[in-house]
Formats: sequence, structure tokens, C-alpha cells
Amino acid sequence: MDSKDLNAEAYPLDFLPRLVGSFASPASENPTVAIVEAAFRHHGLHYRYINCEVGHDQLKAAVEGAKAMGWRGFNCSIPNKVEVIKYIDDLGESARIIGAVNTVIIEENGTTRGENTDGKGFVKAISDVTSVQGKRVVLLGAGGAARAIGVEMALAGVSEIMVLNINESGRALVDLLNQRTPAKATFVLWNHTFDIPADTDIVINATPVGLYPNVEQRLNIHAETLKPNMVVADCIPNPVYTHFVKYAIGRGCQHVLPGMNMLVNQAVIAIKYWTGENVDAEVMRKELKRVFGL
Repeated sequence: MDSKDLNAEAYPLDFLPRLVGSFASPASENPTVAIVEAAFRHHGLHYRYINCEVGHDQLKAAVEGAKAMGWRGFNCSIPNKVEVIKYIDDLGESARIIGAVNTVIIEENGTTRGENTDGKGFVKAISDVTSVQGKRVVLLGAGGAARAIGVEMALAGVSEIMVLNINESGRALVDLLNQRTPAKATFVLWNHTFDIPADTDIVINATPVGLYPNVEQRLNIHAETLKPNMVVADCIPNPVYTHFVKYAIGRGCQHVLPGMNMLVNQAVIAIKYWTGENVDAEVMRKELKRVFGL
């Protein structure tokens, strides 16, 4: 084998990877970049994932920049999941119902489509440990993630959803669930320390309370009202063990799902949208545990 053959084997001929990434603020707490790039490496996909600090003020420019640079797509997280709808061309069915987007696909011609994998990833995580059919849910929060989770859980068959929110804007989610899904939804103004009803099957934190770097924040609930028969799930991926997750473990809840479960499932779906490839979720799960030293 001559030197030309050696160089061809050692270096890729294509030095322009396809780009995807994330627009969020804060961005430094988001471990998605680590798990997605692990999947790219494992499957030999010539892609890179770029994590960017982008808030409302820069979002329009960021979307235009991604299109100009030929990105294949991007994720949106806090605070951009609703705002980004202003700057994209079309919405997938679930994103249209939910009214929030966390994954954008940029087609070769530059047109953009918004999808929402939050709820789909969450339902998959819950369904891995219990059936959601006929279950009663307490949903903490009413923002973009809560909207996605509430809609997808309702469409998957839960019977009742109690939505807690710190202001009256949460009523819009309750109205959406009652009007567009088979589930019965009720609203609780969350201006007090809340007791989880004893007949609750699934408790979900869809707020940013406890998200890095504010890891000492605690949800305004009476932790002792979490019961062993309840499935408890958090949407926060960093830290893995939020105070809410620790509360649930300490109370002996039968299934406690940290945010990493939803994060990995979301990433599998997003990569499929961007690349057309089905990737191994276990590769990403192992990488997430590695970076958090678990």
C-alpha cells in the first residue's frame, strides 16, 4: 500500500459535515450535544451537533443563520419553543396542536418544518414502565414542555390531567386538552404548597425548577404526599437526580424516571428527522451516564 492509499484510509474525503444543533438559554446545562455526537460517532454519520446560547432576542437571526450555513436542523429549548414558530415555514401535526416546537428540520431547499418530540419522548419513557391507559396525571407546569407532554399523554390514553401553574396562563393548556383531546383536564393555581392527590397514578415535573445551575431550587409540593404506588417523572436532564427525583426515591415510589429518559428518546426521534437514520438509544444512554459519572 503506497502513501496515497494510507492517507485516503486515514482521513475522510469529505471535510464538510452536515450541521445540526440547539438554540436555548441557558445552553450550558444541556447534555444533548454529548449524546447526539456519541450516536453520530457510533453510527459513522458525518454530522456535528453545535450547542448555542440563543434567547428570544437572537432567535430570528439564529434561524436565518442556520439556513444560510446549510444546517440540517436544530433543537429549541427554553425559552424558544413557542417563539420559534414565528420564524419557520410549517408545523407537523403534533407541534400544531401543542403550539410549541423543540425540533426544526431544514430541507435542502431551505424550507423549515417544526416538530415536537418532547411529548413523544416522554410517553415512550413512561410506557417503558407502565401503561398510560386510563391513568390520572398531575402535571406540574404549563410551558412548552408541559404542553407537549400533556397533549401526547392525553392522545396516548390517560383519562385525567390536573395542570398546576403559578399563574392563570396555565388555563390555556387545560382548555387545549379539553377541546382537542379525549382526556379530562382541570386547572390548579399553584400559589401554595401542593398536596399530590392520593389517587394520582403519574406525577410529572415539566417546570425548570431545579435545572442547573439552580440545582437547590425545590418544587412547592409536600414531598410526603408522593406515594409508593405513583410513577414519578422529571423532565430536567441536568442534574440527573433533582430534589424532586430524590424525594420520589425517598418515598419509595415504584418507578422514578429522571429526565435523561425523555432526553434520550427525544434525541432518537430528532436524529431520525435530520438524518433519516435509526440510532441506538443505548449508545446515548451510556454516554449520558458517562458524562454524569453514573
